Amino acid sequence: MNIQYKKGVLELLVLNYLNKKDYYGYDISDTLSKNMSISHGTVYPILRKLKDEGYLTTYLSEASSGPVRKYYTITKNGEKRLTILKKEWVDFINITHELLED
Repeated sequence: MNIQYKKGVLELLVLNYLNKKDYYGYDISDTLSKNMSISHGTVYPILRKLKDEGYLTTYLSEASSGPVRKYYTITKNGEKRLTILKKEWVDFINITHELLED
């Protein structure tokens, strides 16, 4: 898959994933990398950016085995951003489809 396509949709996918429940970074990265070819390090800058912009918050949780994990939670602003991104993505897909059919 074209890397530019992936870059354009990763923020949307991360927000959508976190809209279901809280996850830690590796879990998000692992799930996405199983469905599309991305490196595990790709997701962390997106998570940092979304947190800095107020779309996510974090908290630490001890695991039964292993180190403390940083979990990400979507904020109300993140939910609003997700709604906007979903609409933009659907509009983009529809326009692209129309242009390809012409």
